[in-house]
Amino acid sequence: MAHSFDANGTGALAQLNSTTRRVAITGAAGRIGSYFAEKLHHKYELVLIDRDADDLQKVASYGKTVLAELSEIDKLADAFQGADTLIHLAGNPDPGQTWSSVVDNNITGTYNAFVAAKVAGCRRIIYASSIHAVSGYPKDVQVKTSEPVNPGDLYGVSKCFGEALGRYMANQEGVSVIALRIGAFQPESSAEKPDLGIMHGWVSRRDLIQLMEKCIDVENVRFAVLHALSDNTFKRLDISDARELVGYAPEDNFSESNPLIKELHLDEQLLTHSGVQDGDASRSGLRDDLQELNA
Repeated sequence: MAHSFDANGTGALAQLNSTTRRVAITGAAGRIGSYFAEKLHHKYELVLIDRDADDLQKVASYGKTVLAELSEIDKLADAFQGADTLIHLAGNPDPGQTWSSVVDNNITGTYNAFVAAKVAGCRRIIYASSIHAVSGYPKDVQVKTSEPVNPGDLYGVSKCFGEALGRYMANQEGVSVIALRIGAFQPESSAEKPDLGIMHGWVSRRDLIQLMEKCIDVENVRFAVLHALSDNTFKRLDISDARELVGYAPEDNFSESNPLIKELHLDEQLLTHSGVQDGDASRSGLRDDLQELNA
């Protein structure tokens, strides 16, 4: 089976390092970057990079700010100097964007950021991929990280490029890369609305930030594609690799936050179709032999 990850040698992949790290963030004034900076500026030394001077001022209290475009590769390399990790969030997030915007912002821009990180000596890049990299699958399919990419739009195509470039950088250029396929990044209030459209693709703010933190601190992963969703009862993307490789432990569940679903008590009502899990250990298929041997 093709693996969606590579390890740096043997040993537990989720081995963590508590060293204080310098973290550079592109798109730092955006929704994800600004929330990360707000919550984790006490843990990491942050370099906050964005193209908008006014928006950058809003996060200035959380770290050093740098005004730069993704086209300015020299300026990016200077900003990344001394950084252990680059979190690359910058780009055009519009699924309906035109090809020219896709190329300039999400393909060439990602290439420039990755090369600048290599030049600056960054240990790791955390790349903001997207659920759109696999949104071409039917909506009743739960996608695993080992399955082929299947973008549903040109935005998704650009994210597939970033994942492929990340694997190249990790295996050929020696820069560890973790690509996060981020779902619908929304505050918990979004899960409390009657609309159920994001119920299987939702990721809460605190869950995504926790996963990003784990991806910074993990030591033994050379490359990985991980799915970034909350612990929703119904998940469009399988998150087991994120749990096992970096110790992701999501706290939120759309079904427990949404009033229409919460009252159904799905965790109590849904069957696993396992005699043991849906009943008790005494219903194990081994019960007769176990009773005889224990007698």
